[in-house]
Amino acid sequence: MKGERLGEFEEFTLLAVRALGDHTYAVPVQQFVEEATGRDVSLGAVYAALARLENKGFVRSSMAAATARRGGKSKRLYAVTPLGLRTARELHRMRQEIWTTIAEGRQP
Repeated sequence: MKGERLGEFEEFTLLAVRALGDHTYAVPVQQFVEEATGRDVSLGAVYAALARLENKGFVRSSMAAATARRGGKSKRLYAVTPLGLRTARELHRMRQEIWTTIAEGRQP
């Protein structure tokens, strides 16, 4: 089903949340994806991808306590769900299988 599939940017975003650990927020995710891909990434694109990932059940979010440092504002923290982790691992497995087929020069 279409709603369960991940686009490339969603996959990068999911992997960034996993790499940064539970309770990360959008700015480090943006920076991680930019560094990993060598592309400019807008914060709006990250927020949109995080919302899609949450709607699909691949990440969950919660609000952190407000801090004086942030002018009394809280930030939304993200973590990968078990479904998101299984999905990322399955994508990795499929890519490895395809590259092994290519490297061995065999037909599927």
